[in-house]
Amino acid sequence: MKILISADMEGATGVTWPADVLPGTPQWERCRGLFTSDVNAAALGFFDGGADDVLINEAHWSMRNLLLERLDERVEMLTGRHKSLSMVEGVQHGDVDGVAFVGYHTGAGTEGVLAHTYLANSITGVWLNGTRASEGLLNAHVVAEYGVPVVLVTGDDLTCADAEGYAPGAQKVAVKDHVSRYAAVCRTPARTAADIRAAAKVAAGLAVRQDPVQGGPFTVELEFDAEHLAMAATVVPGAERTGERRVAYTSGTMYDGIRTFKAVTTIVSAAVEEQYG
Repeated sequence: MKILISADMEGATGVTWPADVLPGTPQWERCRGLFTSDVNAAALGFFDGGADDVLINEAHWSMRNLLLERLDERVEMLTGRHKSLSMVEGVQHGDVDGVAFVGYHTGAGTEGVLAHTYLANSITGVWLNGTRASEGLLNAHVVAEYGVPVVLVTGDDLTCADAEGYAPGAQKVAVKDHVSRYAAVCRTPARTAADIRAAAKVAAGLAVRQDPVQGGPFTVELEFDAEHLAMAATVVPGAERTGERRVAYTSGTMYDGIRTFKAVTTIVSAAVEEQYG
């Protein structure tokens, strides 16, 4: 059995504000250890449950945040940027039986600790076929095309609630409870590590490959906080204006859909000015 852990940082234990997840800050250095603890606990739990291989795909910011030297010696870690499937890179090779979303968060424009979708700001909402979408929902559709179920989700309590919509059968672990976008009631790392490990052990039993789901076409609509960002997004072929601050595109598969999403967000992030956005 092989498990892919897609590891994001905003939903990690103790993380509540931007400096906690921005590479190079003192708070980020501290929170890297907390993040690594969550991910390692998930890996240990999957091994407890019978996994033979665990691949961790770093999915936050520079994708160079986890402390490799603190991970169990049996895991392997994919680190660094520029990957075909970004946050779920590795699922496309046909050898993954289950996916875990560790350290995830809610989507742009919704309640949740450090809620956003791909860009920390600028995007105020994302919809997939008319349903408001988090990164979890988008990535769940990608892995479904490869017949791989989402078996574990960790993050704040609202992230776990969000996951009920795209992975109702998965194990969920809330490591903190949302108070505001920058505040949460946090559990200690000793407690969250134990909770995540126990849930991952159970989740290993859910890691059974399924028939690939071809659910397309997929229409993704994005709303931005400024008109010029929507204009910039239309540089990407297929992305068309649907409103003053909105663009949409349609893809036949979520493989193409998530790659186009990455292209749109890359173009938009380059169009943001420091003071005016």
